[in-house]
Amino acid sequence: MKPRLRAITAIVLICLTAVAFTYYIDDHRNLLAQLSHTHLTTLIWLLLLYTAWFLALCAIVWATLLICRKDLAIKEGFLLNAYSTLVNFFVPGQGGIVVRGAYLKRIKHLKVRNYVFVTLIYYMFYAIISSLLLLVSTRPLWQSLGASILVGIISFIVIYLFVNRSHIKITDLNMSKTNIGLLFGATLLQALIQVAIYGVELHSVNPHIGISQMITYTGAANFALFVALTPGAIGIREAFLLFTRHLHHISSANIIAANVIDRAIFIIVLGILFLLTIGFHAKYKSFWEKPGLRTEVTDES
Repeated sequence: MKPRLRAITAIVLICLTAVAFTYYIDDHRNLLAQLSHTHLTTLIWLLLLYTAWFLALCAIVWATLLICRKDLAIKEGFLLNAYSTLVNFFVPGQGGIVVRGAYLKRIKHLKVRNYVFVTLIYYMFYAIISSLLLLVSTRPLWQSLGASILVGIISFIVIYLFVNRSHIKITDLNMSKTNIGLLFGATLLQALIQVAIYGVELHSVNPHIGISQMITYTGAANFALFVALTPGAIGIREAFLLFTRHLHHISSANIIAANVIDRAIFIIVLGILFLLTIGFHAKYKSFWEKPGLRTEVTDES
């Protein structure tokens, strides 16, 4: 999709989402009253869980770089992930990944095709785990595993075609079992933390929602990552969750309420990341200036 068409599509979807949300709130005025009574402990738990989620994201990028035979200092890695998280929310189409790729190419001389290749492996793991979460509580085990295997095969074919087209040299990468295992483990950790995040949000709006429903709900929400046409997949994730109600059996009211809480908390998280990056900039000047950054980071590591 061309950038201009993608931008227009994002704007249209955001407007439609805003109109639908306004209409829904007008017809369900009790929702705002319900949200105003959200316990402070719920917000604290969500902030802690999102902190863990961010650390899992850092671990994913770290494992990616191990495979690419590159490394990052701790502060450098934090800044890179903070920037990409901020960009990823405001720019449709996973813009954060583009930011990481551009930075790693410029500063670490990482070939873009190698970065994309390992990112596709991450997406494969994410899709397999998400499909398992989506079906494991609602379908027989053999069907859940079969669907996950099918997702894995399709993902592998996509990766295989990319490797052949891009002429990637596997010898340039460190595809050891340990590194692949670290990437898978970090991806699994990210998914489990997301189950906990959505679980806390759903429990806050309806204490009777069960763990199996939360797991299925997370699997459905995670697939919005692959169709993130709007900033933060606004409207897309909610649509995925509404269309899969026959799997997780969570009402529309609970879905809307839980997502309002999630969006609000995530904006707070983004605000904290923004303030932290400003704090780091006060010491490290410009993050994108290659000579200054490399010298200062090297001195600290």
